[in-house]
Amino acid sequence: MKGATNIVVGRRKNSIARVRLSPGTGQIVINKRDVLDYLKREVLKMVIEQPFQVTDTIGKYDVYANVSGGGLAGQAGAIRLGISRALLKVNDEFRPVLKKSGFLTRDPRMKERKKYGLAGARKRFQFSKR
Repeated sequence: MKGATNIVVGRRKNSIARVRLSPGTGQIVINKRDVLDYLKREVLKMVIEQPFQVTDTIGKYDVYANVSGGGLAGQAGAIRLGISRALLKVNDEFRPVLKKSGFLTRDPRMKERKKYGLAGARKRFQFSKR
């Protein structure tokens, strides 16, 4: 199979996911742990499985992901982008479906930096006239 040993990178917020896709039974392993064991929320598991649902490949590929940085939601988004990119390497015909669903677009939203003279990124210190 083409793309079996390719490692694809997905990013979201501060999370970086290295995803490897191989033909199998639909097993998802994140950082050497089962998907629900690692993410703990069913919603995040559904986020990760969305590219498979859209391309009708549920249960056809095993996912091995190595994730670091950020929180669980950001990591799930990074894995989803990695899976989508890996599916493209497997079959180019998935591109229109994945693109329409928005799974090939890297979400650019990041945490805004704190500015000097302010309490946070935008929050001001309390103003007093006297």
